[in-house]
Amino acid sequence: MILYRLCCAADHDFESWFRDSAAYDAQRARGLVTCPVCGSAEVEKALMAPALGRGTRKSIVEPAAEATAAEPAEVAVPAPQPVALVSEKEQQLRAMLRAVRAHVIANSVDVGDDFATLARRMHEGEEEKRAIRGAATPDEVRALIEDEIEILPLPVLPDERN
Repeated sequence: MILYRLCCAADHDFESWFRDSAAYDAQRARGLVTCPVCGSAEVEKALMAPALGRGTRKSIVEPAAEATAAEPAEVAVPAPQPVALVSEKEQQLRAMLRAVRAHVIANSVDVGDDFATLARRMHEGEEEKRAIRGAATPDEVRALIEDEIEILPLPVLPDERN
């Protein structure tokens, strides 16, 4: 994980964690990295000192300088706004996947680990054809596909908290 110090076009500084630099670049290119203060997607990496391991953990952020007598005692800071982690199109895609999954679950029978065996038996005419769902190992899936038995994986939904 990498912690980047970022700055938007309106000079708001903020920090965000990314899996790696490629993840930052990909999210920025898709417009997913936005300023939590103003919502601007015009965000750039700001200069920052690397955190070097020296046996003790020290904060890499310097404490704010004392306010001078000429400065006001309190500065109004706008409340942080939520950052959209998923674009509108991705939200629509997730909704469609949920709908497909709900339809399949409502209109099929869960046969559990017997899925590959039953799918093969239905294909060979030994069992009445019906909508089934269940689990299969990668080897079972490969064998079904090689034997031209039509199967379709049920889409796995991302965690709703993401």
